Amino acid sequence: MSIDKTSATPEDHLVENPEAAAKAVTAVDPRLLVREQGFAGYITEFKRKMKAGDLGSIPVVIGLIIIWAIFASLNSNFLTAGNLSDISVAMVGTGMIAVGIVFVLLLGEIDLSVGSVSGVAGATFAVLNVTHGMNEWLAFVLAILTGTVAGAIHGFVFARIGVPAFAVTLAGLLFWNGFMLKILGDNGTINLDSEGVVAKLTSYYFTDVAAAYALAVVVTAGFFLSSFLDNRRREAAGVPSRPLSETIARTVLLAIIAFAVAVIYNQYKGLPLAVVIFVGVLLLTDFVLRRTSYGRKIFALGGSVEASRRAGINVEMVRISVFAISGTFAAIGGLFIASKIASANQGAGAGDLLMNAIAAAVIGGTSLFGGRGRTWNALLGVLVIVSIQYGLALEGIASPVQYMITGGVLLATVVIDAITRKTQKTAGRA
Repeated sequence: MSIDKTSATPEDHLVENPEAAAKAVTAVDPRLLVREQGFAGYITEFKRKMKAGDLGSIPVVIGLIIIWAIFASLNSNFLTAGNLSDISVAMVGTGMIAVGIVFVLLLGEIDLSVGSVSGVAGATFAVLNVTHGMNEWLAFVLAILTGTVAGAIHGFVFARIGVPAFAVTLAGLLFWNGFMLKILGDNGTINLDSEGVVAKLTSYYFTDVAAAYALAVVVTAGFFLSSFLDNRRREAAGVPSRPLSETIARTVLLAIIAFAVAVIYNQYKGLPLAVVIFVGVLLLTDFVLRRTSYGRKIFALGGSVEASRRAGINVEMVRISVFAISGTFAAIGGLFIASKIASANQGAGAGDLLMNAIAAAVIGGTSLFGGRGRTWNALLGVLVIVSIQYGLALEGIASPVQYMITGGVLLATVVIDAITRKTQKTAGRA
């Protein structure tokens, strides 16, 4: 039986020529997370990602290592257990606000009101609980809801009326700052109960050494189980997945980091409650963004609003909810900041708080142009910023220099982000 050469497929020619079939190189599916087996495959994939501008969190991790190395060489106290523990607690307030900023940035928008909203939350709790004697937990919940309502108002004006988010949240920055000053009254400062709910957010430590190790075990085991089950689902659906060897390697690396952190905490006061809450928030928000249809809608809007609308996504609802989330986390962050200073005062939410929250999200790897980022970026970014602040403080360097250095780091990050987008467009990935 002869084969029609005009309609023959490449496979037919290979059947006719066994030697050609033996020499043929199997086509590699470009969707594969790792396209070749073994260590060489990871090197090849790493080079491909670098050429395509897919840098991920590599720049900020390298930058953090350099920052720690510099400050450790300048001052031996920088990498002590006490200083590292203090850094981790101090970063939680700004980090919580940065988590909400990540949601907004994923839409390609900005929220300039988060600093003032955080101040309103702390003032609301202090006025309700201390001044009016309201139950602590009820005042705590109402303080957080003030942030939710403020964010929802911003989102409504932006999504339904069409006022640019920059203008809406800039107005919110001024309005909520004035509102905070109004409810605080002439005194301007309300001290919190040092044994109260809010005060213990940053002052409470789990002194039992088992607590830090238990958290390390839970985080490591949770990561492995999540990755393993995700790979199983991908394999069952016929979708390319990571090999088990890579999952194990990633889990081992995470375990080393987690247990090293646990050892550091146990050398000081123990595991801080603030860090436990922050890690829990990061896990929850990461799950929402990457594992739910709501999270996929946020990424879709960041990619293209018009395409999302045509796909049936309720654009207005998603936008309003995202700004409500931003306001909620601003309020939570404000309560942690109030806990750190054990008071609510007229300076809350002012200064460099807004800049640091936005910078943390961007420095951590969230794109200013929307559609790319994770809430874990907030952790990396705020860790860089607070490390710089504590390192310079140990050297007795004034605040103006801190602002200049932080601004330089932010500019470098934005430049990298812009270059990355151009590289991805050239590679056909944007």
